[in-house]
Amino acid sequence: MENKSNTSRLVIMAFLIALEIVLTRFCSVNTPVLRIGFGFLPVSVMGIMFGPVWAAAGYAVGDILGMLIFPTGAFFPGFTVTAALTGLTFGIFLHGKEITPKRVLPASCIILLGLNLFLDTFWLSILMGDGFIALLPTRIFKCLLMLPIHLVMIPLVWNRVISKLPAVKKSLAQRT
Repeated sequence: MENKSNTSRLVIMAFLIALEIVLTRFCSVNTPVLRIGFGFLPVSVMGIMFGPVWAAAGYAVGDILGMLIFPTGAFFPGFTVTAALTGLTFGIFLHGKEITPKRVLPASCIILLGLNLFLDTFWLSILMGDGFIALLPTRIFKCLLMLPIHLVMIPLVWNRVISKLPAVKKSLAQRT
């Protein structure tokens, strides 16, 4: 039974990683200092379903594979660190819990303000040679835009779509 559970987990994780790559690379608005998209949704699902370690590993793998398959510039490992910390945060705050906007709020604030606004801006300032402060206005705009999107989309997608799928129900039932 344990082997079947691990196989199921790997298949679901592979699907979510592939979905994250597609949503990030093809379904987002990209500029040199800003990316607005929906790649956070599969990562949040990883965190909800499998917890912080699997979500961190999954998003790090997705970041590296996305960069290898569809490069948009030079690879910079700092963004992979941010990706892993994002998955970790979603897993810590959402795994095994009811998914509501109130529950998503602290996770999204840490991710958007702590990781995306400050850490990613720091990585961009190193990579591009621009001053940290010069990059902040555009990055603040992104975070302010993305917070309500997180608060609406994560509970909506999880509660209305993902948690209703037979494979997900089975996986969640095996966990308990």
